[in-house]
Amino acid sequence: MPGLPGDVRITVTRTLTKDQQARRTRLIDAARELALAGGYAAVTMHDVADRAGVARATVYRYFATKDHLLTEVAALWATQITSDTSAATTGDTPAERLTALMARIVEVAATELTLTSAIIQAVTSDDPSVEDARTALFRQVRDRLAAAIGEPVPDLDEVEILLGHVLLAALVSLTSLGRPVEEVRGMIATAGRLITAGMLALQNEPA
Repeated sequence: MPGLPGDVRITVTRTLTKDQQARRTRLIDAARELALAGGYAAVTMHDVADRAGVARATVYRYFATKDHLLTEVAALWATQITSDTSAATTGDTPAERLTALMARIVEVAATELTLTSAIIQAVTSDDPSVEDARTALFRQVRDRLAAAIGEPVPDLDEVEILLGHVLLAALVSLTSLGRPVEEVRGMIATAGRLITAGMLALQNEPA
């Protein structure tokens, strides 16, 4: 959504004061609430400002665009889900831990489809202001997937990227394609088994 004439839009990279951080968090929470209730279309910078109790121009001091804001919502959403799944990722093998983690993400996403759809639309946007936040989000998800693997494997970076794409495809299947959660969970389980089998094969190859 275009900004007000004369607005200066910046991506926040400076250290925020306590009050600024609290204001930024209120904006993210407001956007999340709007997306949860009405999806992508329900999130406007004007409505986010009203719900957070700030001036509209204030939103643009923290977030360049609506997609930028929703990508930050996605980062918070991912953090909350993956921190809540520590108990679900205590399997004995990398395949069990990966499957448990990704299946749990799919299950939570399925219960919040309007929110999931909104953040997927924002994260996959070609809006250049999203790039830094999207990179940080993907790095965060990759780190959590690597933690679930829990052991050194060859070409771990490539494995993390592949798993991230599988997870994104699963969320797109839930939202844009409307596939049943059971089907998507099965796809995740199969992908987890195949990818970890490939990792083990590489691990066991002679040097």
